[in-house]
Amino acid sequence: MTSLYARQKLVASETELSKLIYERGVDDDGFARIRSKGDEALFGGLTTSQMKKKIGVPQHRPLADFLPTITITAKNLATEITNFNVQKENMRGEAGITREHIKNNTGIRTLLSDRGIVPERLPAEEDIKRLEKKVKIDEKLLARHSKKKLR
Repeated sequence: MTSLYARQKLVASETELSKLIYERGVDDDGFARIRSKGDEALFGGLTTSQMKKKIGVPQHRPLADFLPTITITAKNLATEITNFNVQKENMRGEAGITREHIKNNTGIRTLLSDRGIVPERLPAEEDIKRLEKKVKIDEKLLARHSKKKLR
């Protein structure tokens, strides 16, 4: 459940970053490049595609849907810092925002590494889509069970 919540927070942070940088002259392709460079910094030089291959993620699926909660949370914190600094410094253009995002992901990587956590060495976790389905089923079962108790 924790990974599901962490993933939802990451989606929200990345959506905010997308909106922020679009307002600052960066298109969708630029956003993809910024995210990719952030991943490279977080995963010790491995690209998003390389990480997908390494942990067995289908190429058409988001890497974050299979990452451990700690890594999803790390990506989210780096993205939140980027969002904050883009606004605070009124950054414009892809190059500067990319440098900022790389710097933030590198800093988070250093923090994790100092604590013995190497993001690219962590195994994949359960597909977030499967987890979402389980949660929905559990919610339905709980609702049915609650209705029976109320009768």
